[in-house]
Amino acid sequence: MSLPATSRPLFRSIDMKERYLRSIRLLAECYQAFEQISGSHVRSLNLTPAQFDIIATLGNTEGMSFKELGEKTLITKGTLTGVVDRLEDKGLVKRVTRSEDRRSTIVRLTAKGVREFERVFTPHVQFCKKSFAAYGEADFASLEKELTKLKLHLQAGMTEGDN
Repeated sequence: MSLPATSRPLFRSIDMKERYLRSIRLLAECYQAFEQISGSHVRSLNLTPAQFDIIATLGNTEGMSFKELGEKTLITKGTLTGVVDRLEDKGLVKRVTRSEDRRSTIVRLTAKGVREFERVFTPHVQFCKKSFAAYGEADFASLEKELTKLKLHLQAGMTEGDN
């Protein structure tokens, strides 16, 4: 995913002397570059990035509700329904009604979907891993520490904004 088109020029027009803005811009550029690399490879596997995300998320599970799937994939509810519809048309997923709550639907990979997961998941992970070939354990530990710290600060800010 990329930043909305309306927000891109904003970064260019803001005084980039603000230290955190340079960092946020770099973080956004890294995310965009990774999404571009990842998305291109996924499309070469004949899937859209959203389809891959759902198949990868459902792989090795017994399925999950639309709510769980939306939370794990970060795909919006409206988009998620359409992507699941298309995957269902391809025979890769099926909707199953929970016996204990008929209002609740579980999305599961079909046998064909499991084969698709096996076909695409590991090759895609290996492809994306190449971008991190120069990273050692200390690099990953440092990156994860700083990203976790940032995430916690952002989440705290979201909570404060609710009050």
